[in-house]
Amino acid sequence: MPNPLSIRVHDEIGLLTADFNQLSQKLKLVEDLRKKMLSDISHELRTPLTNINGYLEALSTGVIPGNKELFDSIHEESIRITRLVEQLHQLNVWQGKKISNENKMNVLSIEKLIDSCVDHFSLEFKNRGVIIDLKTEAAKVVGDEDGLKQVLHNLLTNVLQYDEGGWVEITGKQKESNYQVIVKNLGQPIPEEHESLIFERFYRVDSSRSRDSGGSGLGLSLVKEIIEQQGGKAGLRSKGNEHSFWFTVPLEK
Repeated sequence: MPNPLSIRVHDEIGLLTADFNQLSQKLKLVEDLRKKMLSDISHELRTPLTNINGYLEALSTGVIPGNKELFDSIHEESIRITRLVEQLHQLNVWQGKKISNENKMNVLSIEKLIDSCVDHFSLEFKNRGVIIDLKTEAAKVVGDEDGLKQVLHNLLTNVLQYDEGGWVEITGKQKESNYQVIVKNLGQPIPEEHESLIFERFYRVDSSRSRDSGGSGLGLSLVKEIIEQQGGKAGLRSKGNEHSFWFTVPLEK
């Protein structure tokens, strides 16, 4: 990637030079993201593909007989690969939006959006024996509707994967110039030193448990990416095994 050109004058040539430098920086960012994504894909797909290939080779050579348990294991690995690729795609899409400034920001009734997302999960929560406590204040926010739905989907999926208390508390309220959403439930304790890393790509507090539950390690990094692009923040507050994942979005001015 060429080094930025020096801007010596501020006429049309100077403006063209500035535009060239900006384009060059964007291209470098795109290339860096592409390299990181390829590295991530290679690293994360290696284990499930190795498992599938091992099973299939053992079946084809007669080392092990085919049975329902084995076929279920292969199917689970296949589903995990599909989920991983889809979340990598979503993360790449949102990072592309950041570069090209393509976010569709609109005024939204945030409490209706939250209610809709929770309702979508209500049957699955009921089947898992998880009680929902939903408390939201009515408010207008400025955000990307699809992005906020994705954020809530990921946080509620996280509850289903790791819940150990049989309940989830979802609250939404105005806080200064923002609207804050908190998703609280009980799970395994998260060491304090892990809290600042939990939103990083592929980071898992317990990698073996995450793989068993179907977690890809991408859901929370996607939450952070989407929220920060909308001028908000995302974080985690933990106290023992009680975890509160939260995010903010700007209120309509």
